[in-house]
Amino acid sequence: MEILENLDTLQKTFWFIAIPTSLFFIIQTIMTFVGADSSDGIEADFDGDLSAADAPFQLFSLRNLINFLLGFSWTGISFYTTILNKPLLIIISLAIGILFVYLFFVIIKQVQKLAEDNSFKISNTLNKTAEVYLTIPENKKGKGKIMISVNGAFHELDAMTENVKIESGSVVKVVKIENNNILIVEII
Repeated sequence: MEILENLDTLQKTFWFIAIPTSLFFIIQTIMTFVGADSSDGIEADFDGDLSAADAPFQLFSLRNLINFLLGFSWTGISFYTTILNKPLLIIISLAIGILFVYLFFVIIKQVQKLAEDNSFKISNTLNKTAEVYLTIPENKKGKGKIMISVNGAFHELDAMTENVKIESGSVVKVVKIENNNILIVEII
C-alpha cells in the first residue's frame, strides 16, 4: 500500500491493525444480522451437562479480540497527531480497547435481561383459575382434566378434587399440586 509507506512506524502499525480488523468486524456484523454467527457460550467437547453453568460472556473470544483491536487501532489513528507523547498514545489506545470490550460486555448483559423463560412449570399453575374440560370425580376417586392458561399458553392437565364432583365447564381454582403432576382444584 503506497499510502501507508510515508507514515511513521507507529502510525503504520495502527493502520495495519485497523484495516483487517475493521473488515473482519464488518463481515462479522453482517453474519450476525443474517444469523450465521456463533455464540460466545461454552462449547463442550465431552459428554457432560453444562446447563447449570452460567457462562453468558467469555473474556477471551474472537469477538472480544476484534472489539479490543478496533478500539485500540482507531484510537491510535485518531489521536496520532493530537497526542505527541507516543507511550501515552499507546496507553490511551490500550485503555480505549479495553473499554470497547467492557462496553460490549455491558451491552450483552443488558440484552440478556430481555430474555424471557416461557417454559412450562407446573408450579406456575398454583392459585390460578381454570375451566374443567372433563368432569372431575369427587373425593379423589378419579382424575378429570382442566384447561388452564400459563404464560399465555393453554394446557390440558390432569386434576382431582377433595370435595364434590365438578362438572365440565365449571370454573375452578388450583389449590395444590400432588405428585408433581396432578392438580388439586376446588370450585369457585
